[in-house]
Amino acid sequence: MSDGLELPRFSVGVGDRFAHQAKAQLQACIMAMDAGVEVVPVWNKSNREHTIIGSEPSQTRAAADEAVKELGWTKPYFLDADHINLKTVQRFLDPCDFFTLDVADLIGQAAKPEDVAEFVKKHPELIGEVIIPKIDEPFKTDFVLVEGVANKFLAAVKHAAEIYKVVLEFKGAGRFVPEVSMDETDYPQTPVELLIILAMIADAGIPIQTVAPKFTGRFNKGVDYVGDVAQFSKEFNEDLAAIAFAIKTYGLPKNLKLSVHSGSDKFSIYKPIHDAVTSFGAGVHLKTAGTTWLEEIIGLAEAGGSGLAIAKEVYAEAFAHADELTAPYATVINIDPAALPAPEAVNGWTSEQFTDALRHDQSNPNYNQSFRQLLHVGFKVAAKMGPKYLEALEANEDVVAKNVTTNLFERHIKPVFLGQ
Repeated sequence: MSDGLELPRFSVGVGDRFAHQAKAQLQACIMAMDAGVEVVPVWNKSNREHTIIGSEPSQTRAAADEAVKELGWTKPYFLDADHINLKTVQRFLDPCDFFTLDVADLIGQAAKPEDVAEFVKKHPELIGEVIIPKIDEPFKTDFVLVEGVANKFLAAVKHAAEIYKVVLEFKGAGRFVPEVSMDETDYPQTPVELLIILAMIADAGIPIQTVAPKFTGRFNKGVDYVGDVAQFSKEFNEDLAAIAFAIKTYGLPKNLKLSVHSGSDKFSIYKPIHDAVTSFGAGVHLKTAGTTWLEEIIGLAEAGGSGLAIAKEVYAEAFAHADELTAPYATVINIDPAALPAPEAVNGWTSEQFTDALRHDQSNPNYNQSFRQLLHVGFKVAAKMGPKYLEALEANEDVVAKNVTTNLFERHIKPVFLGQ
């Protein structure tokens, strides 16, 4: 189904909210190459983030292009129009070559009865015992189940097709990577639902190269996975099997792979992910967007002086506007207000106390995941600082970049893509 631009087997979504860390992020991918694995960067920044910061996708493209040129990167790289819809796609069309078609809001919106009937009639292979290689027990379905899944997801898939056609008309076939995202919704999709959804996507003519389901468990921003790791591992393996089956059965692109959204800092599931993709010979796309912004704050705090002062100021403002900052992220954060230190206390902290609380090191007794999550959504505070924040990043570039690169390579690329 797909000819043209292809996303390689392993890719990492990197967020550069203030367009200052592209080189540091790319350096982690260079280190991966040196260690023996190709992991290509996909710079992503959502319309919401651009709006909050007051930036344009063209600026993200410029930062990525400059980093690639300066560091001599010769492998592919991409710019993701992250979580776009029909209302927001236009500003991303020219600079981007990866489009995350976000249809989570339409999940559960009833599809037209005639569309559901047509889909079910077209896919008798999905009814009964569906035997999929590498899954121990066949999927057992019936007419009612398939009809129910179609009724729940078909309108969303048709909307994805509308967005895809807009991008296709502007970019041309084979000149961008499409992803369908269904992760920002209330309930996870089961592997059998994923298979049925993939049949819908194939029918809609969308040559997706990545698909982002909502997995079981909680994927809170910037902190570890919360849930049953064994159950996640089982479902992740079954999702990979369902994708392999869908590629052969429905003619989807041969490089189609799972995309793990809110994937940064989910340390407890990185080994199961690595083991699964190794077993299947599959690819994976790991999105790590917000973790880089936190490393900027860690780097500023570590630098001391005015850098530490800015880190404290960001926290104080985030604490004062916590309700406003957390509201858009209510489904993907879990902050205990009682665990948040008072800004007055934080103002007395040393660099080490601040970084101990913020850096995601679960072996450190001073690590505070509520403190970390609040700062994760607090980038709006830094955006309002304007040049003051950006100048601090530039003045402390070396220490900030060291933290960004180390975090991305040591805590994310190594366990997921190298199995270390």
